[in-house]
Amino acid sequence: MAESTDADGRYVEPGQPYDRDTNYIEDRITRDGRDGWPVEAERYRLIAARACPWANRTIIVRRLLGLEDAISLGLPGPTHDQRSWTFDLDPGGVDPVLGIERLQQAYFTRFSDYPRGITVPAIVDVPTGAVVTNNFPQITLDFETEWSAFHRDGAPDLYPDALRSEIDEVSELVYHDVNNGVYKAGFAGSQKAYERAFNTLFDRLDWLSERLERQRFLVGDSITEADVRLFTTLARFDAVYHGHFKCNRSKLAEMPVLWAYARDLFQTPGFGDTIDFAQIKAHYYIVHRDINPSGIVPLGPDETVWLTPHGREELGGRPFGDGTPPPPSRESEGVPKLRSA
Repeated sequence: MAESTDADGRYVEPGQPYDRDTNYIEDRITRDGRDGWPVEAERYRLIAARACPWANRTIIVRRLLGLEDAISLGLPGPTHDQRSWTFDLDPGGVDPVLGIERLQQAYFTRFSDYPRGITVPAIVDVPTGAVVTNNFPQITLDFETEWSAFHRDGAPDLYPDALRSEIDEVSELVYHDVNNGVYKAGFAGSQKAYERAFNTLFDRLDWLSERLERQRFLVGDSITEADVRLFTTLARFDAVYHGHFKCNRSKLAEMPVLWAYARDLFQTPGFGDTIDFAQIKAHYYIVHRDINPSGIVPLGPDETVWLTPHGREELGGRPFGDGTPPPPSRESEGVPKLRSA
């Protein structure tokens, strides 16, 4: 997701709390095609920068469910300007499937005067080159429900019927206080707004620590959508949010329960193998110039600590429920090995 900026590319509005624009393209890709977009293998392309936590969710769920053959993946680079994410990682700076240099082109193909931010994740209709949706909370839910005919054998049930209301409830709290809470702190335009966001964030992290002290996963005894949504923020916490966004009461590594929980997920196939810390740091520290004017990207922290033992197996649970782990990542979709600072 490209966070909203003003005309000068600033993310912080002086004197004001951060207010995320949550007006997305709400079209859905469904089995019955009621919005005009039927589920169809190889028709759609997911555009999801590794740097972005909201896009990272879709990469994880696509991989856990085995949707790689059904939905192709385009990966913009970690930085963007005011106009758009760009495909600077691809040869010639052009997405090899869509034939475009900027994600903005897919938005403008659908809406010639699209007035909002050009965000990831986005799903693009390959035949027309038009964006279908950028409604990130719904995209993963639809992967889990509408795309079931294309799930791999052994795909986990990330959104089981019996737990949906609890998953939704926990996810809503995590979104407001943690996923978006770090941004409310980092982009706060006043001391008061910052302190309110800071306190809300760490109160919720303490609540999550208590919840996870005696259970391995957020809801039920296996991984669900709720865990995916929390993980992508925790994965970025020490590398970015602790310093860059001033969320510095504690590092994740200083919160024992959450740190063990995050490492447990990181070491689970489908999670850590989607995390590229270099791209994550480049995005935040280079793009947010009003917060980090120098554009200098820090070398730390040590990434290899994510591979240390976590001990969460003692709590029981089955990460994939009745399913199985996904196979190794495709070579073209792999991430660099972890390195010491």
